[in-house]
Amino acid sequence: MTILNRAAAWVLAANSLLPAQNAPLQDKSTKQVSVNQDSLTIQDFAKRVDAYVKLRKLAQAGLSAPKSGSSAAEVKQYQASLAQNIRAARTQPKPGDVFSPPIAQLFRKLIATPFRSGDGGNIRASLRHAEPVRDLKLDINGEYPQVAALQSTPPTLLSDLPKLPADLEYRIVGRELVLLDSAANLIVDLLPDALPASQSGR
Repeated sequence: MTILNRAAAWVLAANSLLPAQNAPLQDKSTKQVSVNQDSLTIQDFAKRVDAYVKLRKLAQAGLSAPKSGSSAAEVKQYQASLAQNIRAARTQPKPGDVFSPPIAQLFRKLIATPFRSGDGGNIRASLRHAEPVRDLKLDINGEYPQVAALQSTPPTLLSDLPKLPADLEYRIVGRELVLLDSAANLIVDLLPDALPASQSGR
């Protein structure tokens, strides 16, 4: 299923949550406008992700991807070569290239939602007991620090976010949301203050 198809499914699910009866017409209309705007925002996110994926495919041309059974050194060398090619093609990345202000606002809302659900307590406990990852310098187009892999992320925390294509992942580091290209071990974009300050367990 493509990102756009997943986005459409998310919007249909959101539509199903709108009150069907006994709600003032104006309230229904306002919520419908909000859902429609969220749909457009998710479509914009999908386009930005797809643009990055196309750039990465060009950067992969001529590189031999590691095969099953490749050594850790061979995988690391491939990641470094791919990251170098991506940086050569993506010379002036800036915050918000993927997480634009409207996308950032929607993602913060989607990430905050699980804290208000029945899973909220479990999420807070998991974050409190996670291996602490603090004071890491994260840079767009930079290498993702391997120590950050120690930060466990409760699956339900990111369950409402749009699904990503292969080799792209969400990671939580402190309160930041990282969009990671795992094939290149490269940070595509960063969303500061993605987790609510009062709910992050910090």
